Amino acid sequence: MHRRNLLVLPALAAVAVAAAACATGPEEVPPVPDDATTEELGYGEDPSQYAVLTRPAAAPRGVAVVVHGGFWKAEYGIEYAEPLVPSLVEAGWAVLALEYRRVGTGAGAGGGVPETLDDVAAGIDLLADLELGVDLAAVPVVAIGHSAGGHLATWAASRTRHDRWAGGVGLTHVVSQAGVLDLVAADAAGLGGGAVAAFLGRAPGPQDASVDPLRQVPLDQPVWCVHGRDDTVVPPSQSQTYVDTARAAGASAELVEVEGDHFTVVDPASPAWGRTLEILADL
Repeated sequence: MHRRNLLVLPALAAVAVAAAACATGPEEVPPVPDDATTEELGYGEDPSQYAVLTRPAAAPRGVAVVVHGGFWKAEYGIEYAEPLVPSLVEAGWAVLALEYRRVGTGAGAGGGVPETLDDVAAGIDLLADLELGVDLAAVPVVAIGHSAGGHLATWAASRTRHDRWAGGVGLTHVVSQAGVLDLVAADAAGLGGGAVAAFLGRAPGPQDASVDPLRQVPLDQPVWCVHGRDDTVVPPSQSQTYVDTARAAGASAELVEVEGDHFTVVDPASPAWGRTLEILADL
C-alpha cells in the first residue's frame, strides 16, 4: 500500500478555500485543527486511486467517508470534498476523503462502471487496515456524498450484497447530499448532460440494478437525504422518490429539506451543512 505523510497544511487549506469559493460560495473555510494529522493512502496504481485520511488528536467518535460529486466526471475531483473536512474533524470524526477514477479523458479519467465502483469499495476498505484508535465495529462508519457522490455513498451501503464487492468494510449510516439516487429518472431528465449514460456506458436498464440506489432498497442502514429546495442541478424529486420508496420497503430513510441550491449543502458556512453536522452529532 502506498502511503505518505502530508504536511497539514497551508496547501490543503488553500485548495479547500478555492474549491469552496468556486463551488459553494463562502469567503473562507476554517483550517484543519492544528493538532489533527493528515495522511494520503493509496489503494491502487492509478493516480486517482487514493484517499486522504484526517484524524483528530483524540480518539475519534467514528469515521466519516466523504465522497465528492461532479456527475462522475474527470474534471471534478477531491477538492470538492476537502472543504467539509475541517468541521468534521473539529466535531471529533476521523475523515476519509475519497478520490476515484472518473469518466472522461485526461487526468482523473479511467472510471465509469465498474471501475469507479471498484475504487469506492477499495477506498472504504482501506479502513480495515488503519490504526484509528477505536474499534471500527463499535463506532459509526458514515458515508457522506454530494450529488454523484451521494449516489456512490448510498450505493456503497449496499455493495457488500454483491459478489464483486463482498466482504469489505460495512457502513452504518449514509448522508446523501443532493444525491443522484434514481438513475433511470436522472437519465430521462438529462441530468449532467447525459452523465448517467456516460457513467454506465449505456442508457440505464434492468442490468444496472446493482448500481442504482433506488433499486437497492431497502438498505440495512439508515439514510438521510439532505436536499436544497431550490436545487436545479439535481432536483429534490431524486431524494423524495428515494425516501418514499425506501420507507415503503421498510427501510429507515428521511428527507431533510434545507434552504438553498445544489451547492448550499456542501458550503461549510451554511445552515444546510450545519444540519448535516446535527445529524452526525446524534449518531
